Amino acid sequence: MTEDNRENPDTSGASLPGVYIHVPFCKTKCPYCDFYSITDTSLADKWAEQISREILLYKGTYGTFDSIYIGGGTPTILEAGHLEIIFEALFSGFAFSGDTEITFEANPDDVTRDKLHDLKVLGINRISIGVQSFNEAELDFLQRRHTVSGAVDAIRLVKDEGYNNLSIDLMYGLPGQSIKDWAYSLEKAVSFAPAHLSCYQFTLEDRTPYGKLKTEGKLITATEEEEREFFLFTSDFLEHKGYIHYEISNFAHSEVFYSRHNMKYWQHIPYLGLGPAAHSFMENKRWWNTRSVDEYCRMLDKGEKPLEGMEELSQDQLRLERLFLGFRTKIGVGLNDIPDKPESKKTLLYLEEKGMVRVVEDRIIPAKMGFLFADRLPLMF
Repeated sequence: MTEDNRENPDTSGASLPGVYIHVPFCKTKCPYCDFYSITDTSLADKWAEQISREILLYKGTYGTFDSIYIGGGTPTILEAGHLEIIFEALFSGFAFSGDTEITFEANPDDVTRDKLHDLKVLGINRISIGVQSFNEAELDFLQRRHTVSGAVDAIRLVKDEGYNNLSIDLMYGLPGQSIKDWAYSLEKAVSFAPAHLSCYQFTLEDRTPYGKLKTEGKLITATEEEEREFFLFTSDFLEHKGYIHYEISNFAHSEVFYSRHNMKYWQHIPYLGLGPAAHSFMENKRWWNTRSVDEYCRMLDKGEKPLEGMEELSQDQLRLERLFLGFRTKIGVGLNDIPDKPESKKTLLYLEEKGMVRVVEDRIIPAKMGFLFADRLPLMF
């Protein structure tokens, strides 16, 4: 990896843009997952080359970046050669701060000591490992490739290789899952002292195999009251263990370990998405790439940006988005994003009295109960 475009750390920190690279390949498709991926990896070589081409199309557009997030799909099925091509293009085509956070999503089944070493050589300093559960029956239901022992071995390898910024993904609200089952997975995860935990509620999109089963009434998911119980238990449990509940689904051992890249999404900070189905945002524009590896490669062969769509947001739309995103985080929303009307002031007072939000200087900060109603709060204004 070249160092030519590495700069000294920027004091603006999280205000710098980030890069997301979507790896559209998986060995198998999880029946609950709606992220774009294919199981045919024959185009992996071509895809890596085209990522390099796409980078060139955005050279000089964003300025200095301070985060890279490689997600999927399953990034860990890539070969070292693919990553070398991409990182060479990234650091040749873009400028990065000296303290850039570089996250790599990992499937436990793919983690080896050699692979972790290769990632470290490339400069990757944050590993996000998709465990989902430490219960064998739950992993079987989710049709994950790894076992509980495989997940444990993978986490230990990551720790042994010196990755201090480790994030573990878990999932709650699975059919038939009890609070006791969930507590076991949480306790097991915390025993490895990860810097970060992402705890996602089991939700299904209609077009996924499990989503279709739910629509047909063949798969029963948690009720709203059960979801509430899981959410509050998770927050209380992890806060008791010393974690900061800084976003609805995310917990960090300290502010240093907040996911810098994901914070950009929640704070309307510019980001560039590369690869099929990746989304980008800058100023008042959002655009997204085609959801097809073949079409992505074909368009880049022609020298075209592989776009599927674009939208320009009005100031009112941007303000509403800031409310929807801000109420998901501990940072909250600015008072100036609330309409300056008597009704808004009355609503804010009501939410304060109900313990859903608190006003700190010029910001409205959601409380734990506010997180539960994060999607409804913006509509109340």
